[in-house]
Amino acid sequence: MQKRTLSIETPSKIGQEAEVSGWVNSRRDHGGVIFIDLRDHTGLVQLTVHPEKKDAFAAADKCRDEFVIKAVGKVIERAPELVNKNIPTGSIEIVIDTLTILNSAKPLPFQVAHGHGEEQETNEDLRLKFRFLDLRREKMQLMLKKRHEMIQSIHRYMTEHGFIEITTPILTSSSPEGARDFLVPSRLHPGKFYALPQAPQQFKQLLMTGGVPKYYQIAPCFRDEDPRADRSPGEFYQLDLEIAFADKDEVVFQEMEPLFVELTEKFAGKKVMQKPFPRIPYLQAMDLYGSDKPDLRFEMKMVDLTEELRNTDFSVFGNAINPPTGGGGVVKAICCQGGARLTRSQIDELTEMVKKEGAGGLAYIVLDADGLRSPILKFLSEEEKNAIIGKTKADKGDIIFFGADQKPVVNKVLGKLRDKLGDIFGLKDSNLVAWAWITDFPMFEWSETEKRWDFMHNPFSMPQGGLEALETQKPDEVRAYQYDIIANGLELSSGAIRNYKPEIMYKAFEICGYSKQTVDEKFGGMIRAFEYGAPPHGGFAPGIDRMLMLFQNEPNIREVIAFPKNGSAEDVMMGAPGTVEEKQLKELHIKLDLPKPKAK
Repeated sequence: MQKRTLSIETPSKIGQEAEVSGWVNSRRDHGGVIFIDLRDHTGLVQLTVHPEKKDAFAAADKCRDEFVIKAVGKVIERAPELVNKNIPTGSIEIVIDTLTILNSAKPLPFQVAHGHGEEQETNEDLRLKFRFLDLRREKMQLMLKKRHEMIQSIHRYMTEHGFIEITTPILTSSSPEGARDFLVPSRLHPGKFYALPQAPQQFKQLLMTGGVPKYYQIAPCFRDEDPRADRSPGEFYQLDLEIAFADKDEVVFQEMEPLFVELTEKFAGKKVMQKPFPRIPYLQAMDLYGSDKPDLRFEMKMVDLTEELRNTDFSVFGNAINPPTGGGGVVKAICCQGGARLTRSQIDELTEMVKKEGAGGLAYIVLDADGLRSPILKFLSEEEKNAIIGKTKADKGDIIFFGADQKPVVNKVLGKLRDKLGDIFGLKDSNLVAWAWITDFPMFEWSETEKRWDFMHNPFSMPQGGLEALETQKPDEVRAYQYDIIANGLELSSGAIRNYKPEIMYKAFEICGYSKQTVDEKFGGMIRAFEYGAPPHGGFAPGIDRMLMLFQNEPNIREVIAFPKNGSAEDVMMGAPGTVEEKQLKELHIKLDLPKPKAK
């Protein structure tokens, strides 16, 4: 039996016999000679089948797209006028002696063939239903390979830097970590449930207590939450890591920044915008960019004009700054360079967008060759106009947009507007990665739905100032040793220097309404461990899927995962979630209490 020759190897086999196998990418009958483009994971190679080889020709005549075949023949050079410069094997062809059909294929629900120009647009649910076919497409083959290469680069880096790969349990206990758990009923312990881990958070902290110096794994995580464009519903993978004796976030930053630089430059072939990565406090990020994951590839910072317009006669601004009900708001602006060329319809579209974000409208001033142009100019004094232009540093050809409301609303609205303008004016260089750390997150945030304080991020973070801060500061004043790693408008991970002292943990959970008994029930293993000498430690867990999205300029997370769920968190190929037999439910002591179908 001959060794299989891959398509990419065939140009080096001129004059030799080769055995190739793969899928029929296309078949052409040219005047009695049949040409087949055979595809394997390395590319395409042309097979030529002449009528003299009766058995091979008969088999080739039966072939259709995506038949699986094996062929043996002689590799020869093509005539110069027949060379295909678009593929690596375009200078040769294989003249076939024998051809065997290994498997046939039904008519395809959509085209998967390589090398035919732009890929056809296909309904996503159809692609996911036939994902085994979809994976044959050139783009998906490349994405699977790139994912493998990225993960191998991560493994090499972590090993070289002294991290130990350790796998942690999948079946664990339920804990309040921000999202809903996926619960698994126990047959051996009726009425009790395991939970799939939202993250290996407690286990990696226990590893630090157990004396592991540096831990990591490519960890599967499970969260029962609504689908989002940048997160795979149900499950995802992250580079989970923790470092012992990391008592400051700078320890984690210095340890891990080189990995992100290496992945950006060597794996993705892109440029890092700034080294070392900028450190931006959370409140400053919200104040300047209206987002805790700003795209820093372009400037367009927000400018606060509240004081300059405090006594304005323009009621929209004046009522925001000094509302009749009390509790003053702000007026802020962003200057879009070159934005004067926006059309009226584009400004109308932007206005509708910000209204959906909570704004009452979108005030603006255009600076064109004839001076200032805006419906609001008649309400502003010359002094106010000069102050606005001076502080925003606007020039001819620019446009200034305003937000006037309570600060959180203004920040959110102008942040969304800034991001949209970055798209409209092509300010997001796809070959540039603007990494940054967002630091000093608030420890707590008020939950309007629950009417209580809740943890803003990770409940296991160390508050800045320790126990004293929790006891003497208002909850909204407490800052945590928490940080996010962001890039190009994506949040790749949240992380923290951990809370490793029981008394601080009890107090932090008490502020959020959890009793000592509840903390002991939910986190007893970790509390006990901390009582036996836990070192300071910290880490984070950047998402594998989001990193690949970033490096491959892919906006759809389902394009970087082999077998993703659809937008409704369903696996339409495998039929999950699905029903189970009554016998299985009885073994688990479960009865279903399903909502009754609505009457038609």
